[in-house]
Amino acid sequence: MKFYKPTSPSKRGQSTVSYRGVLTVSKPEKSLTTGMKRGVGRNNQGRITTRHKGGGHKRSFREIDFTYDKINIPGIVKSVEYDPNRSGFIALVFYRDGEKRYILAPKSVKVGSTILTAEKTDLIPGNGMLLKNIPVGTFVYNVELKSRGGAKLARSAGVFIEVVANNEGYTNLKMPSGEIRMVNETCFASIGEVSNSEHHLRSLGKAGRSRWLGIRPTVRGSAMNPVDHPYGGGEGRQGRGTRRPKTMWGKVTGGRKTRRPKKYSNRLIVTRRPKKSK
Repeated sequence: MKFYKPTSPSKRGQSTVSYRGVLTVSKPEKSLTTGMKRGVGRNNQGRITTRHKGGGHKRSFREIDFTYDKINIPGIVKSVEYDPNRSGFIALVFYRDGEKRYILAPKSVKVGSTILTAEKTDLIPGNGMLLKNIPVGTFVYNVELKSRGGAKLARSAGVFIEVVANNEGYTNLKMPSGEIRMVNETCFASIGEVSNSEHHLRSLGKAGRSRWLGIRPTVRGSAMNPVDHPYGGGEGRQGRGTRRPKTMWGKVTGGRKTRRPKKYSNRLIVTRRPKKSK
C-alpha cells in the first residue's frame, strides 16, 4: 500500500495500491481493446434504474478471455497490466499458436511465466484444469458454473475459492462468503487467487476520486423530505421512525429473505453462508 503525507485534507488518511514493481506496461494491447459505452445506471429509455451512477473517466474496454478453449496450448505472460473495468490486474498472454489474449492475472504472476490449460496439469498459479483433477484444499479462481460456459465465479481482486470435496460427479466449493455449493466436476477453474489482494484496503480520500470512478453522491434518507423518503421530515435530526428499515420506495430491507424458494440452484447449495454478526 502507498500512504500519503497530510499535505491537504484529501491526502490525510488517503491510501492507494502501489503499482510499482507489479505492473509492467502503462498502455494496453491495442488489438485487444475496444471503445465502450458505460450504462451509468440508465435503461434503454434513459431512465435511472440504479442510483448513484454516472460520469467518471473515459475508459477503453479490454477483452478478457474467460473461456477455457486453449486446451494443451502453452502461453507465456508478456505483461501485467491495470484494467479500469475490474479490481484485479490482467495479464497479456502470447500463446504458442500465435494468438494474444488477456486473462485475469493470478497473485504472484510474473512476466515470463508459462501457463497451460489442460484436463490435468501442474498446480501452478494461472494454470487451468478440470475441477475433478484438482486436489482437495487447493485454492482456485475464475471458476465455471457450467461446463464450457465461461468463468463466472471468483473474479474480483484477492478472491479465491477452496476445493472441499469431490463426490458423485460434483465438486464441493467453499465460496468467499462461506457458502459451500456443488459445481459439476467437468468445469474448469484456474489455480491460485486473483491478484491485487490489497484492493479492499485503499481509501479514496476525497469525493472527487469517487466521481472519477463514476460514483455519484448518496443522500441520507433522514435528510430528505417526507415526500421523498419514509425516513424524511421532522424538526431537527430524527430517527428513521419506522419499525423496520426500508428503501425510499417503502420496501423492507432488514431481515427479509430475497432468494426465491424454488430457485434452480437450491439443490446445489450444501451449506448456506453464515449470517453476519451485528
